[in-house]
Amino acid sequence: MKKLAIGLGILLLAVLLIGGAGLLLMDSPMKTLESFAIRHADVLPLEYLGKKVFDRNCAGCHDNPAMHAPTREALSGFSKETVMLALEFGKMQPMAAHLSKQERGLIALYLAGTAPPVEWIGAHLCSAPAKDNSTEFVANWGLGNHNRRFVAADKAGIDRDNVSRLQLAWALAFPKVTDMRSQPAIIGDTLYFGDKTGKLYAIDRQRGCIRAHTEVLSGIRSAITVVSLDNGKQLLVFADSMASIYAVDPQSMEVVWQQDARLYDSSIITGSISHHDGRLFVPVSSYEAAAAGGPTHICCKSHGGVIALAAATGKELWQWHTTENASLQGLNADGVELYGPSGAPVWSTPAIDAKRNRIYIGTGENLSHPATDTSDAIIALDMDTGEPAWRFQATRDDVWNAACLNAGANCPEDAGGDFDFGASVIIAELANGSEILLAGQKSGDVYALNPDPAGSAGEVLWHQQVSNAAIGPSLAQTTTNGGVHWGMALSGDRLLVAAADPERDRPGYTPQPGLHALKLANGEVLWQQPVQRGCEIAEADRPKIGLESMRSGVKRDPMAQYRCSFYYGLSAALTATPELVFSGGLDGVIRAYDIKTGEILWQTGTAVPFETVNGIEGHGGAIDVDGQVLADGWLYVQSGYSMFGQLPGNVLLAFKVGDPPAE
Repeated sequence: MKKLAIGLGILLLAVLLIGGAGLLLMDSPMKTLESFAIRHADVLPLEYLGKKVFDRNCAGCHDNPAMHAPTREALSGFSKETVMLALEFGKMQPMAAHLSKQERGLIALYLAGTAPPVEWIGAHLCSAPAKDNSTEFVANWGLGNHNRRFVAADKAGIDRDNVSRLQLAWALAFPKVTDMRSQPAIIGDTLYFGDKTGKLYAIDRQRGCIRAHTEVLSGIRSAITVVSLDNGKQLLVFADSMASIYAVDPQSMEVVWQQDARLYDSSIITGSISHHDGRLFVPVSSYEAAAAGGPTHICCKSHGGVIALAAATGKELWQWHTTENASLQGLNADGVELYGPSGAPVWSTPAIDAKRNRIYIGTGENLSHPATDTSDAIIALDMDTGEPAWRFQATRDDVWNAACLNAGANCPEDAGGDFDFGASVIIAELANGSEILLAGQKSGDVYALNPDPAGSAGEVLWHQQVSNAAIGPSLAQTTTNGGVHWGMALSGDRLLVAAADPERDRPGYTPQPGLHALKLANGEVLWQQPVQRGCEIAEADRPKIGLESMRSGVKRDPMAQYRCSFYYGLSAALTATPELVFSGGLDGVIRAYDIKTGEILWQTGTAVPFETVNGIEGHGGAIDVDGQVLADGWLYVQSGYSMFGQLPGNVLLAFKVGDPPAE
């Protein structure tokens, strides 16, 4: 089989060379060849092809000292994911706009591949096998099909009485990483974790040593989802930054199958993958919201959707698209062609409703006119067909893209406020046995919906606002990156909601970052616990908003940022137990709150240097996206997230409940 792969690789290489690296670099590449290349990157000289693309498009600046650009040797110190972010979202986006996603990927692969080989793994292998390979402590993003992010007391092992005894047991640092976002899975004594260099590790969760590892072509972006097949076998399923879905055997760490999940060249997987009854449900987002901020980008042709795959094989079962295909609508402010409808990305993780045979997703804003009724919406889809059962649109006419941050020509007329549903829908049960759906929006609004509405437009049961991120009669350019991002969890009759709310100067906007407890039955605020920065930031040191911060390329003193972070709100997903809720802050502080009162029972800062068990230099940073995970008295926290001007970091931290004091 290996010889066959090598032979096919040589054949494919010949085709590529004859075509000038054509098939992998076409604007509309053949997905089968791409999939082959991804699966067999070890026998294909993709770095060679990436060097050719770099020489042709990038060397003029990066090999010329007069340009004061980083050399290719300096760039080799970054991960593939970091290079891709700079090319697709960051300050290199205008220079890379003419390149296809495949060409950008090859550049990233070439630069990251030129770094010295990683040697720490071999020196940090475990000396003994796992004792427990059966108990599933963490199997998916939502910590259950209903996305409640709730951990029962017997699995958590951490409660109101012992949480104050949490202490750091070990820290692992990952080289060439600045962002930590892939929520790990935990089976027995093994924690499965994916990093931004594309490595998947099987880690002894009590000692921090490495049991096994493998590598895929680009950074692992989604949570690790554990899938149990009908034949008793398990798979680890996840998405990488190239929108490829992988299924890996947790025992051998070999790739069982790989599937391309792009709807467009700009498609990306931001949420995580849900599983039910042999089927996977993949949410598809897009980075065109960022690309549209570039002056040469023709806006906008992509949209979001959901793809269903067979869990055992990766075979596609159906697709659902959030909008119709875009068509020419006119010209933008610079006289360049403008397309629509577009947008409505899906960056939430689908909730599984087995009783009704439905999944529930949240969508984001439209990128260009005409506006659709599928943006900023909660949508119910049939699991068998992908057909919509009903939809609830919270904010109409929210048409926005990153051009609105810099008065770019692609900013839509009457632009909206960018009020996505990012927090995954929660399926909750009331005291009387009836069910409701809970959804949190970047506007700062939380909705309870009827899962069985009388019509197709959805039905609101109650509504509560935890922050006023949606402001003003005209929403143009008012995005604050506030409101509810990833963070909601359910414990008993209490919905816990985190608000990110950074300090931005907007008329009528008063930041309210912190944690809120709402009564499940009616949305009543039971308590709220604000968070504070505790230090002052000069106006000149405040980063620009979101995507614009990535493109600005402004250099700031990293140590000054660690001492006083501009961002300090709560964006990451929450994790709840019967007595506690854990929340990580954008300033790196992790806290445990009492569910009943909101009192902070334990907290520690993670945006600091760490002595690591693998000998790699480690430093924590912002905590964003993924939530903390618990297993039998252990708390695992990822620290570091720099995508929007936040604090970079590269550590996985393991906290353990210590012994009670001697009497």
